[in-house]
Formats: sequence, C-alpha cells, structure tokens
Amino acid sequence: MGNGTRLGRVRGLGSAQHGSQHWLQQRLTALGNILLVTWFVVSMFRLQPTGYAEVHRWASNPTVGFALILLVISVFWHLRLGLQVLIEDYVHGEATRLLALVLLNFYAIGGAAYGIFAIVRIALAPAAGIAPGGM
Repeated sequence: MGNGTRLGRVRGLGSAQHGSQHWLQQRLTALGNILLVTWFVVSMFRLQPTGYAEVHRWASNPTVGFALILLVISVFWHLRLGLQVLIEDYVHGEATRLLALVLLNFYAIGGAAYGIFAIVRIALAPAAGIAPGGM
C-alpha cells in the first residue's frame, strides 16, 4: 500500500528520497542570501566609498572578508541548486542533460573559487605588502 503500481515498482519508478533535502538547501541558501546581501548593501551605504583605497581597506578587515566569502559561497550554491532543477526539468536527452549539469557544476565551482581567491587576495594584500590596485 502506497508503493505505487506493480509495474512502477518493477521499473524502479518513484521517489529518489532526495527532493526534500534539495528543497531545504534551496530555502536555507535563500535565507543566507537575504541576510548576507542585506548586510552587504547596508555596509555599502554606510561606507559611502570615496575611492578604491577606502573600499579596499574595508574589505581587508578579516570579519568583512569572512562575510564576503560566505556571501560568495551562498550565492553560487543557491545558483547551482536552482539551475540544476531547471536543467533537470527542461533539458531533454540524457547526454545533453548530463553535459549541462557538468558545465553548471564547473561554472559554479569555478566562479565561487575565483570570488574566494579575490577576497583572500584583498584580505592578505596588506600583510604581503602589495599596494592596492598593483599586481
């Protein structure tokens, strides 16, 4: 009872038992995005940047850098979860769907890694003696 039809059980059709976890992850990353983006926007309004050096000095703060890294991770994770659902629902053909999911994962991981690298570089620049804007 409640297991579907006999044919469905034979074919292995039914719940994969991952839908609720995916749904919960989307909601938690959305909540994290709301909190972190609100913090970022309020910080930008309070900072009233007059130039690159002031924003660089603000971003060099370890607490700010940590929050920015959390923001990047949350945004890219949420992006990946949402686009994964879109691809799984609307891309037809197994090979095309697999390719799209692989490209999505590369994009999400690569984008997050690049963002984290940039934040860490800004945060460590004063300790390394790198001038703002210089390479």
